[in-house]
Parts: sequence; structure tokens; C-alpha cells
Amino acid sequence: MESAAGTGPDDLVFTTRNGTPGGHRPIVQEAFKPALRRAGLNESIRLYDLRHTHATLLLQAEVHPEVVSERLGHASVAITLDVYSHVLPGMQEKATEKLDVMLYGDRNELGDRVPN
Repeated sequence: MESAAGTGPDDLVFTTRNGTPGGHRPIVQEAFKPALRRAGLNESIRLYDLRHTHATLLLQAEVHPEVVSERLGHASVAITLDVYSHVLPGMQEKATEKLDVMLYGDRNELGDRVPN
């Protein structure tokens, strides 16, 4: 029987040494914090900060919010959009620019329209 996304044994991110589900605290103390030290980064960076950065970068790269929502394991895309709404204002402008080009063509260096 197939399990829901993110819940099968192969979908675990944090496991014990024998592969069973484990908390993130040992990973943070034994691997993440030492990796931050080796990289010369601030040890106050949290794993959650990486998750947030991951989602923000994907949205800025114009990855569809539904895809980002699925990657984060959110119950709905509405949660993702609520949390990451600060990324979206620039996306509106980009959407307008893309539609403008689709309808009217590109502009040359003088600002004149160049048909597609």
C-alpha cells in the first residue's frame, strides 16, 4: 500500500542510526552546528531558516506556489501563500511584464515595441 507523500520510510529526513524516525535535535547538534562552524557561518542559523530560504528562493525563481507548498508539506497552498506573501509583490510586476511582451512584443533599447 502506498503512503501519503512525505510519510513513507524513504521520505524521512531525520532518522536514528537504524533508520527509524528521529527528532532533529541530534542532527542539529552532531551535524548541522558543526557544519556551520566549519563554513564560518553564524551558529544561530536554524534548520527552519534553510527551509524558509528554500521556499523563498523557489518562489522568486517563479516556481509555482503549489509546487512549493507540496515540497514544504503544507496542507494547502493558502498556507504557503500566507507565510510567503512578502515574496509575491515582485511576482505581480513580473507577470504584468510577461503578459505585456506576449501581447505587444519586446521593446528595443529605445523603448519602442518590437513585434514577436
